[in-house]
Order: sequence, then structure tokens, then C-alpha cells
Amino acid sequence: VVAAAGNRTRELNDPTAHAEMLVLRAGCAAAGSERLPGYALYVTLEPCAMCAAAIAAARIARLCYGAADPKSGGVAHGARVFTHPQAHHVPEVIDGLSAPDAEALLKQFFALRRQG
Repeated sequence: VVAAAGNRTRELNDPTAHAEMLVLRAGCAAAGSERLPGYALYVTLEPCAMCAAAIAAARIARLCYGAADPKSGGVAHGARVFTHPQAHHVPEVIDGLSAPDAEALLKQFFALRRQG
């Protein structure tokens, strides 16, 4: 594991501080490069369009995610970033990885967020 992160948009007052973006920044810093070929990225939820574009720009080799996001996803739903001709790199995508566990984790996360 080169980097790990969670969503910090509220904490950092930064709408781009999604977990994927933070991991890509830390991973690139650790690698000393703006690209991460040969690396895999594991995330709980299908990345949004912004994160999917950053994943393509970083040349991530493999994207693995658990829960689909029909509302805000940008890989299999919504913008489907990797299907566009402008996507200069398309990672291998493995979706539905431990989907029931990922969905349960997300429900718990958002329930706690609503309480706090």
C-alpha cells in the first residue's frame, strides 16, 4: 500500500478532496512522478467523473471498486469517462468487488455523517 485516504471535502473545505484524489496525490508524491503505471487503486464506491478523469491522467493500471454509484458515478454510470475518445488511458476496471460489504460500509458512513 503506497497511500490510503478517505473523503476530506468538509474537513479541508475542498470540493476536490475525494479519497481518490488524495490517494493519487500521495501516490504520485511517493513515486516522484505524475503518473502511476503498474499501480492498482481500490475504492469503496464507483469514482465520480472528476476522479475517473484523474485516474486516467495518472495512468492507473487497474481500478477496483465495490459499490456502484448510479447517481454520481463516472465509470459505469453518468459520464462514463473511460468510454470517451478524450480518455487517453483506460484502466482495467473490476467492479462489484465485495459489493455487499462496500454497500454496508457506505450506509454506516453516511448514517454517522448525518448524526454528526
